[in-house]
Parts: sequence; C-alpha cells; structure tokens
Amino acid sequence: MSFEQAIRIPKERLGVLIGKSGETKKSIEEEFGVKIDVDSRSGDIIIKNAKSLSESDPSKARQIVEAIGRGFSPKRALKLRQPEIYLQVIDLREYAGKSRNSLERIKGRLIGMQGKARRVIEELTGAYISVYGHSAAVIGSKDQLRLADLSLRQLASGSEHKVVYAELQRERTKAKMERLKLWEDQTEQYSGSLHGSVNSSLMN
Repeated sequence: MSFEQAIRIPKERLGVLIGKSGETKKSIEEEFGVKIDVDSRSGDIIIKNAKSLSESDPSKARQIVEAIGRGFSPKRALKLRQPEIYLQVIDLREYAGKSRNSLERIKGRLIGMQGKARRVIEELTGAYISVYGHSAAVIGSKDQLRLADLSLRQLASGSEHKVVYAELQRERTKAKMERLKLWEDQTEQYSGSLHGSVNSSLMN
C-alpha cells in the first residue's frame, strides 16, 4: 500500500526545506521513511512513502514540510516528530479581508515591536509561533495550541496586548494550580494505598 500527497510551499522556503547540500530534506526522508520530490519552479512538493506504511510516517513528514513552508526553522519544525505535538495554522485573511494593508497591520500586531508580542506569547504558552505570508502558525501540545491560538486571534481581532498577556498569565497560573492539585491527589491516593498495604501486612 502506498501513500502520495502533494503540498505547495512558497518558493523562497524551498532552500530551507532542502538545506545545505540537501541535508535537511535527506534527514526528513531517512527519519520518516519517505521520498520528497521538489519542483523548484512551482514550489510543489510530492511526499511518498519509500518503505511500507508500517515502517514510514508520511503524514508526519508532510506536517514538518508544511511547518517549514509556514516559516518555521527545520529545528522547530522537527518538534513535530513527537507524538503529542501538533501544527495549527490561522489564516489571517479571515481578519484582514482582501486588504493588503490590513494584513500587514495584523501581522505587525502578532509579531510586535522587535518580535516582543510573539516572544511573550511563546514564553507564556510554551508553543512556537511563526507569522509568515498570510498565516500565523503554531507548534505545540493541545493545551499550548489552545492558548496560543486564542491569544493570536484576540490580537488579530484588535484586543490590546496587555489584556491578552494578562489573560494568558491567568491561564498559566490556573494550569499550574490544576497540575499541583492533580499531583497532590495522586500522592494522597498513593500514600493511602501504601498505608493500607502496610496495615494488611501487619495484620497477617
């Protein structure tokens, strides 16, 4: 059984996908058991399994290629090799319409002065963010994607940066408290189980 899927990335990103002396493309092919054919004139990419489907992961390779096309470095894109890490893309034309000026203004809000907005959202969510072309893309776990997606959409809709940051900080604190509570519950449960086992052993 074979797998073949086409994807198009900006031509200016083809060099990043291929890498120096073809190293990036080759490493993706070897790790995921695929063959990547690149049409340098159109930017079209064809991804095919080079091994049996049980020995290859062409869908994951496709995500990595798309992430590179969305502006991520190969190092960040390869975070997608982890099973619980995903790629999510926001089409900024949903907020800018057909206006090129509006699109550039929204991209500027998401990136911020000297990249501050993007950097703060990355720090508060743990996700990776790329604003490129007409899209904003996020790499992270489901929880990280949820928070980063919400923040980016709020900024694209015109929310103030300080309001978005404050909400992210509250969500981050809430998540920490929930993790602490879960850890305490598990520790208490384990201690109770251990105590019961000790008592049972003494009685016997």
